Amino acid sequence: MEAAAEAPGGPAVLSCFSYNQDCTSLAIGTTTGYRLFSLSSVEQLDQVHESNEIPDVYIVERLFSSSLVVVVSHAKPQQMNVYHFKKGTEICNYSYSSNILSIRLNRQRLVVCLEESIYIHNIKDMKLLKTILDTPPNPTGLCALSINHANSYLAYPGSATSGEIALYDGNTLKTACTIPAHDGPLAALTFNSTGSKLASASEKGTVIRVFSIPGGQKLYEFRRGMKRYVNISSLVFSMDSQFLCASSNTETVHIFKLEHLTDSRPEEPPTWSGYMGKMFQAATNYLPAQVSGMMNQDRAFATVRLNISGQRNICALSTIQKLPRLLVTTSDGHLYIYNLDPQDGGECVLIKKHSLLGSGKMEENKENDLQPPLPQSYAATVARQSSVPSTSTMPGYSEDGGALRGEVIPEHEFATGPVCLDDENEFPPVSIRDP
Repeated sequence: MEAAAEAPGGPAVLSCFSYNQDCTSLAIGTTTGYRLFSLSSVEQLDQVHESNEIPDVYIVERLFSSSLVVVVSHAKPQQMNVYHFKKGTEICNYSYSSNILSIRLNRQRLVVCLEESIYIHNIKDMKLLKTILDTPPNPTGLCALSINHANSYLAYPGSATSGEIALYDGNTLKTACTIPAHDGPLAALTFNSTGSKLASASEKGTVIRVFSIPGGQKLYEFRRGMKRYVNISSLVFSMDSQFLCASSNTETVHIFKLEHLTDSRPEEPPTWSGYMGKMFQAATNYLPAQVSGMMNQDRAFATVRLNISGQRNICALSTIQKLPRLLVTTSDGHLYIYNLDPQDGGECVLIKKHSLLGSGKMEENKENDLQPPLPQSYAATVARQSSVPSTSTMPGYSEDGGALRGEVIPEHEFATGPVCLDDENEFPPVSIRDP
C-alpha cells in the first residue's frame, strides 16, 4: 500500500493503491471509496468492482483474485473491515488500540501492523493467533508477509536506528532469526513468491540486498545509485524470482536480474576491454573490503525513465498475455505498462497508459464473464477448524482463476483444510472488538 498526496479537483482523489499477491489485480482507495481492477490485458483495464460505501479509504488489500477484500478508512483508522465484495456483505471487523498502518495477507494469515505492535490472525476464521508487542517504532507500518502460506514468514524492522530485520514464522508463531541487513533504518522489504528470498533497502536507498530465508545469508547485492540518497517506494520480485524491481521518488525504475556468473563461461576473445576487465576484477582483491564490495555490486539489468518525478508509485513485474511486463501505478491516478526484455534488458518500452480515476463503464464481475465455462469452479475458502462447534459458520471466499483466464487453480494453492464452494451461509457478518 502506498499513500498518495491529496490533490484538488474531481469527484475522487487517489489515496492509496496496491497490487494483490500475484500481481493479477490492482486495488485503489479514493476519497469516495475503493475500486478493484483486473490486470489480465494490456489494452483494456477491466474494473471488476467499485464501492462507495466507505469514504476516505487509505488501505485496501485484495486476497489474490478472490472476493475477500480488507479496507481501512480515515473515518475509523483503528478499525479493519473485511468484506465479501461480490455478495456485498461484511465478514467481520476488528478494532485496535491505535491507527492501522498496513495490512498483509496470504491464504493462511492476515497481519495487521500498528506503529509499535503486530497482530497475526488466522484467515480461516479471523481468530487472533498472536500479538507481537513492543516492536521498535515503525511509523510507516513497514512489514512483509510471504504469499506462500506453506511458510507464512513475516519480516519487519528489528530496530528503529539500524537496518536489522526481524524474521518471524507466521505458522509456528515463533521468531526465526534476525538479519543485520543495513547500517541505516529500513525503508523497504519484500519476499519472493515462494518465501525463500527476502529483499531489503535502507532509507539511503542506494544498495538493495537479497537474503536467503530462513537462514538469512546474503545472496545478492545491487547498487541502485551512488550520486544521491532516495526514498525507495516499491520493491518487488517477479513471480519466477528471476528479477527484482525497485522504484523511488526519482524518475528512474531499476530492474535487477538475479543470476550468478560462474567461471564456466566461455573464454572471451583477447581484447583490450577484456584485459582491463580482468585487471579491474583482480584489483578488487587488494582493496579495502568496503571499496571492493562497492566495485563488485551488480548494476541494473533494465531501467525505466518515468516522465514524472517526486510522485509516489508502486511497481509490479507480471506476465500479461504471455509476455513479461513492468507495471507502474502512480499517485496521480495512472497505470503505466512497459515491455521488459528478459534476455537483453535495457530501457523498457512504454506500451500503454491507463487512467484509474476515469468515469469508464463499470464492468462488474468482468473476470468471471471472460472465463470459459468450467465443470466446477474451485473456491479458496477459509474453513471451519475442528475445535470449533459445528453450529458455527466460518468465512469462505470464491476464487476467480488467477492470472490466466479459465485457468483452474490447483488444490495445492489453497490453504490446508476443506474447500467450500460459494455459499450464502458463509461469512456471516460479525463484529469483534479490541483484540
